[in-house]
Amino acid sequence: MNDFDNIDDILDFAISEEEKAVDFYSELANKATTSDMKKIFVEFAKEEMGHKAKLMKIKSEKHYTLEAEKVADLKISDYIVNVTITPDMTYGDALVVAMKKEKSAFKLYMTLADKAPNAETKSIFMTLAQEESKHKLKFEIEYDEFVMREN
Repeated sequence: MNDFDNIDDILDFAISEEEKAVDFYSELANKATTSDMKKIFVEFAKEEMGHKAKLMKIKSEKHYTLEAEKVADLKISDYIVNVTITPDMTYGDALVVAMKKEKSAFKLYMTLADKAPNAETKSIFMTLAQEESKHKLKFEIEYDEFVMREN
C-alpha cells in the first residue's frame, strides 16, 4: 500500500489510477471486433479522461472541499459473475467488466481511507471512493435497463 505524505501525493495516485482506467478501456476498444463495442469502450475511456481532468483541476487549483453525498448502490455487481474479456464480448459483458472495475477502485479508495493518517486525507479518499461508486452506479443502471430487462 502506498504511503502518502501530502494531498498532492493522493491526487497524483488518483490521477495515475484514472490514466490506467483510460488505458484499460482504450485497449478494449482497440481489441473490439464490432463497431458498437468499440464505441462503448471509447465512451468509457472518455469518461475516465473526464475524471482525470477533474482531479488535475483540483490539484492545480488547490481546492479540496469536496462534498460528500449518499450514492445509491444497486448491488448488481455483487450478484453477477466475472466475465472473460474477449474482443467480441456482448454489451452486457462490457458493462459487467466496467462495474467490476469501478467496484475495485471503490474498494481501493475505501481501504486507503481506513489507513489514512489524518482526517483531511481520509476525507479525500472517501470522496474519491464516492466518485467511483457513482461510476459503478451508472453502469449498474445501464445494465439494469438494457440487459436485465431483455431477459
